[in-house]
Amino acid sequence: MSNKLDAGGPMPEMTLNTAGGGQAQIGGKRSGWQAVFVYRGLHCPICKTYLGKLEAMKDKFAALDTEIVTVSGDPKDKADKFAEEVGLALPVAYDLSVAQMKELGLYISTPRSDAETDRPFPEPGLFIVSPEGKAHIVEIANAPFVRPDLDLIVRGLDRARDGYPTRGTMPA
Repeated sequence: MSNKLDAGGPMPEMTLNTAGGGQAQIGGKRSGWQAVFVYRGLHCPICKTYLGKLEAMKDKFAALDTEIVTVSGDPKDKADKFAEEVGLALPVAYDLSVAQMKELGLYISTPRSDAETDRPFPEPGLFIVSPEGKAHIVEIANAPFVRPDLDLIVRGLDRARDGYPTRGTMPA
């Protein structure tokens, strides 16, 4: 069972390797904003289409001083292939562990068959992280068919940068 990540709370900090070499730091304090897009893996055609659209919009995020990181539980070879097939220049982080998926509050699925993939994988998630390292926007899904509209994310990010408060923070 995953824990629910508190909106407005600290974004868990993780360092993951990226396709093509290098590393991505998720969470933590930084000079600008960060958008972390969790995708299911190489086996997901919907992820390929969605992240292809994100690649085409990366300049809009850059104009808002927002770093984009994509991440999955895939191993290096699948992450490399995913980046190549989609034509991603964005960082493609890989090897997100089940423990890290749970820490992010993601839904986790087991493969339906070996043809799908060979390990548990995260369902989609999006985290907009403030420069202070706080989870300003949290969006998780339990199926590949639910994805936030990227134009709305850009608009919301612009508003957040202008002081729009973190929503959903009322204590239980």
